[in-house]
Amino acid sequence: MKDIWYVARRICAVIVGTVLFVAGSLKLMDPVGAGLVVSEYFKFFHLGFLMPLSKALGVFLALLESATGAALITGTWRKTVAWAAMVLTAFFTVVTFAILIGNPDMDCGCFGEAFHLTHVQTFVKNLILCGLCAAAFFPFKSIGEPRGRKYLAFALVMAAVLALTVYSLASIPLVDFTPYKTGVELQSSLDNPAEVSDGWVSAFIYEKNGQEGSFTIDRLPDSTWTYVRTETYRRNGPSFDDGPVTLDVTDADGDYQEESLSEGEVLAVSLPDPSSLDKKGWEKVSGAVSDAVSAGFKAFVLVSSSPEEFTRLAAEAGAGDLSGEALFADHKTLLSLNRSNGGAVWLSDGMIVKKFSRNDLPSAGYLSKQSRKDPMNVMMNNMTRGRLRFQAYLLYSFAILFFL
Repeated sequence: MKDIWYVARRICAVIVGTVLFVAGSLKLMDPVGAGLVVSEYFKFFHLGFLMPLSKALGVFLALLESATGAALITGTWRKTVAWAAMVLTAFFTVVTFAILIGNPDMDCGCFGEAFHLTHVQTFVKNLILCGLCAAAFFPFKSIGEPRGRKYLAFALVMAAVLALTVYSLASIPLVDFTPYKTGVELQSSLDNPAEVSDGWVSAFIYEKNGQEGSFTIDRLPDSTWTYVRTETYRRNGPSFDDGPVTLDVTDADGDYQEESLSEGEVLAVSLPDPSSLDKKGWEKVSGAVSDAVSAGFKAFVLVSSSPEEFTRLAAEAGAGDLSGEALFADHKTLLSLNRSNGGAVWLSDGMIVKKFSRNDLPSAGYLSKQSRKDPMNVMMNNMTRGRLRFQAYLLYSFAILFFL
């Protein structure tokens, strides 16, 4: 009977550990996204002065989740880790209870962009984790001791976690869960002045086979769809979650230029935070634009700033005159398009084929060679490679955690 009770408690600890490890790993794969989630919490709790720490804190919390999860699964440092797990889950529960009461328009970010939970689902999930922690760790006197090799397992897995973190900080996520993931085909956004007022857009919600989709007035679905309701969205990010994905960009005069990105082969260099780009970064941006044009691509610099500020920053960095290639968009939109400030996106007739980080911008030769291939094959190969790498990371981690 005692052995059965011990096994039941270990199962509870392993379930909590698995949830924490997966949640932490998903956020570590996308540190920029983790920072955006933390910044939303700072806004909700009126802690705007902490905004500069958002990304660092997001990465730290994700590392803490992953390490706590790995330790729970291996059973290492049991009393210390038990307290850490209980404090962590209790903290998350209190925070999500405040979010549940306040009901802000934000996502909990528990699993990064991979899974989206409502405020109620998030709070219930955290209550369950607290209950599992209580079942796993009380009373402390019978918590047990791990086998010696489990410390080695913990060390090997944390080496993989740190490797994922370093890679993600220097590159773009292995798996893209944003609205602008590879394979998405961009649609032109609504340009009817009657439907756009002070930055707001009307979306028409239709239903088909139990699934809802959002559509614009000039892109309504066929008769097999049933009208449900009309909703209004502010044009400060991806326009719709379930319907056509749009990319709202304007020229220096404020005219929408989505069509420019939807025709032919395009390389769009994304600058969500141009003021933080150093001189070397500007040189890479300028070089990427020149290489894209040499390869027969249309090249644009998508920037979150005013035209005047962009021209000034480019001139101060010695990047030359890029105003002819400049289009302007919202900060959050550009972060969704490409997590790397100074990274690039290859579009083929509006379809997102591949994304590049600032540290891996494509050369003219590479673009010329790739553009002769079927864009769909390039997209599928790139997307599959990233998924396989992340799956290999998870498979390695859980194999070591459970079987070593």
